[in-house]
This record gives sequence, C-alpha cells and structure tokens, in this order.
Amino acid sequence: MTIEPRIRDELLTLRDQVRHFQGGMVASVDGMVIAHDLPDIEPDGLAALTAAAIGVAKRLTEATGQGSFEESLTRGTGGYIAAYSAGHRAVLTAVASPDTNVGRLHLQARRAAERIGALVDSPPRQQ
Repeated sequence: MTIEPRIRDELLTLRDQVRHFQGGMVASVDGMVIAHDLPDIEPDGLAALTAAAIGVAKRLTEATGQGSFEESLTRGTGGYIAAYSAGHRAVLTAVASPDTNVGRLHLQARRAAERIGALVDSPPRQQ
C-alpha cells in the first residue's frame, strides 16, 4: 500500500482541526510533491518554493547556532504559510487565512508533521 492516501488523510484531518486552514501539502525536501490538499494553489510550484525556503531556513538555523531546522512561518497580508519538518525526507506546508489561530495551527501541524515523518521515513513493507 502506498503512503500517499495516509498522508492525504493527515492533510484532511488538519483541515478539520484548524479553522481557516486553506490547504496543505507534503513534499520531499528536494521539492517533489508527495500528497496535497490545495484547491486553489499549484502544488508543484509550491513544493519547489518550499524546498528553496527550507534550504535558506536550514542555513540560517545552522549559521546562528540554533540547531536543526524544525519549522518556518511566513506571514503575508493575505494569510500564513508555515513549513514543518516531517521526518528526515519531507516537509509539511500549511496555508491558512489571516484569521487562523496560529497557535492552534502550530499545535496541530506539528503533530501531523510528526506522524507524516514516521510514514515517510519508515522502510517500505515487503510484499
């Protein structure tokens, strides 16, 4: 069984848990889409931009002695884009309106990213 449906379920659960959540995506750290729930956003472009942003964020945390990258939050006039490390090989990107409760977004997305990371990092089952 592929992990994509299980990851998509995590994204749908996140939508149910966070008011004003507009969509989410899980991509590999090098910018390849694994699963998404983005009705109005092109996922391939967002995955590439997320990979570039994470690359800069990783260098920033390392250069300042803050350890390994865990998450990043960008706030624009139209809302938030948050990226969370999901294991060693993936990142969860969350898009939310300006009315979202950022604390709730962080709480639920961190939990989802942990579960997604376990799925992505686990070795494939032998059939």
